[in-house]
Amino acid sequence: MLLKLAPSPEQHTALLKTMHAFNDACNTVAEVAYTEQLANKFKLQKLVYAAIRRDFKLSSQMAIRAISKTAEAYKRDKSIKPTFRREGAVTYDERLMSFKGLSEVSLLTLQGRVFVPFRVGEYQQSRLDAIKGQADLLYRNSVFYLAVTLDVPAPTPDDPTETLGVDLGIVNLATDSTGETFSGETVEKTRQRMHSLRQRLQKRGTKSAKRHLKTLSGREARFRKNTNHVISKRLVQKAKSNKHAIAIEDLRHIRSRTERTVKKSQRSRHSSWAFGQLRMFLSYKAALAGVPLHVVDPRNTSRTCHQCGHCEKANRKSQAEFVCKSCGYAAPADYNAAVNISWAVVKQPLASTLAG
Repeated sequence: MLLKLAPSPEQHTALLKTMHAFNDACNTVAEVAYTEQLANKFKLQKLVYAAIRRDFKLSSQMAIRAISKTAEAYKRDKSIKPTFRREGAVTYDERLMSFKGLSEVSLLTLQGRVFVPFRVGEYQQSRLDAIKGQADLLYRNSVFYLAVTLDVPAPTPDDPTETLGVDLGIVNLATDSTGETFSGETVEKTRQRMHSLRQRLQKRGTKSAKRHLKTLSGREARFRKNTNHVISKRLVQKAKSNKHAIAIEDLRHIRSRTERTVKKSQRSRHSSWAFGQLRMFLSYKAALAGVPLHVVDPRNTSRTCHQCGHCEKANRKSQAEFVCKSCGYAAPADYNAAVNISWAVVKQPLASTLAG
């Protein structure tokens, strides 16, 4: 959950200086981690703790958080040295942050603690008592936010009678195994309009155009986020009301896997969508609703006939159309794949289940 902070000018400066120092420290730690090929945060701490406290004036706990953040980033991919933007997120834990009632948060900075007001709507206010653990201080378009974690007890999962399969696609962002499609034409028209405007602004190259580009970027992100919220909410509500589980394809390498079958003219349309965000929204909404969510291997789901089981590349007559070469069954390709994804849970009992 995001809380919008409302710091005074002095507090804003203190928070920004702290953010810069924290991320500069992370880059210094990353240099040592990469040079020493060291991802263990405890061993790394012995090498860099004193130096980053001295050089960046970080508190003891903030130095530890910087080391931990860097170690986790390096551990994800040891082949490259992680780099951190100066205005990247700062990790705050219970020693660095505390809430003062329902309208103010205490945050440690290089200048000491600051008590910063925050603004919440009804949704956030009703969940403030569930805030727990670490939070990330974010800086977007000159505004500070606190991304907090909520400790919301998940309901006991329903005992599903069937599984709702969901195929993620190009023309339609999502199609389920009942044949319902989500988004598509409206999304594409909006994407094309924003893409055309972005190209015109880039060609212009003026300061005003650059400011407009920054605003446009935020608008695109909000549009994608809202669309993904609508799709994921609808799918979870549908599964919940019918006592179904949800099955989605494993999204790893989805771009490289599907771009091979996408025309060049459609690749920007495909690669611009936030599939990972949609999967994340599905995951946490399903967990809160008590709907089991399975991840299945997507191999051959688009080539296999769900009626007779015949699998052949030629079954996929086009990007949108499926026609089985064996039994002649014809259907929208996304729908056929969604049914195969729903059945994959039964065929692959070890398919992973997302807990949230």
